[in-house]
Amino acid sequence: MNSNTRTPVAPPPSRRALLRTAVAGTAVAGAGLALGPGFPASAASREADGGDRPTTPAQALRRLAAGNERWRTHRQEHPHESAYLRRQLVAGQQPFAVVLGCIDSRVPPELVFDQGLGDLMTVRSAGEVLDEAVLGSIAYGVLELHIPLVLVLAHQSCGAVAAAVHADETGEPLPAHIQYLADQIRPSIDRGQHGEARIDATVNAHVRSVRGRLAAEPDLAGKVASGELAVVAARYELRDQRVRTLS
Repeated sequence: MNSNTRTPVAPPPSRRALLRTAVAGTAVAGAGLALGPGFPASAASREADGGDRPTTPAQALRRLAAGNERWRTHRQEHPHESAYLRRQLVAGQQPFAVVLGCIDSRVPPELVFDQGLGDLMTVRSAGEVLDEAVLGSIAYGVLELHIPLVLVLAHQSCGAVAAAVHADETGEPLPAHIQYLADQIRPSIDRGQHGEARIDATVNAHVRSVRGRLAAEPDLAGKVASGELAVVAARYELRDQRVRTLS
């Protein structure tokens, strides 16, 4: 190489590029997924075998469906854990879905969907309750990392929902910040049901409410309207480890 040749100096990165690079290098705290017509399980399995990142909501849902099918039938692949991939991820991340789930220890999204490093951006709060930190985390995934799918994942026998229902029925205050969770869940309580049926119905009503609030967020609504983003409500059954979407 000629020692007199000068290498062009690249322009300084934008503020947004710096933010994306900084956060990318940190850790972010039917059968299978019932996706409806147009999402056959065979296509889901083929797509999960490929290395390409899903770029549309439909592709992302199929990838999650295939992973949940593997999980619940005890055929997990534990993908994307190799030494090579770990080295690749040092340079950045390209997750294909945001999963907003409950903190319940029985429902870890990476296991439930048999995904690996760099696949999912998971945000967890008791009862999938929204606050500014949760909203900001989801918005980062969609706006900065261009993730095409936000899946709000509720689950059977949710303790946060049960606590909110009990407090509403008895009038007993809950300790410290747990009362905040109950207050956020209370509008979804199904007063037409009783006992365990009320808790179960409230789980479904609350996850649909959270889905609706997210889809209406100004920063996300435009992407939903254009088809670039889907915000989907789903529920995990502890009995059979199956995930179903909710309309």
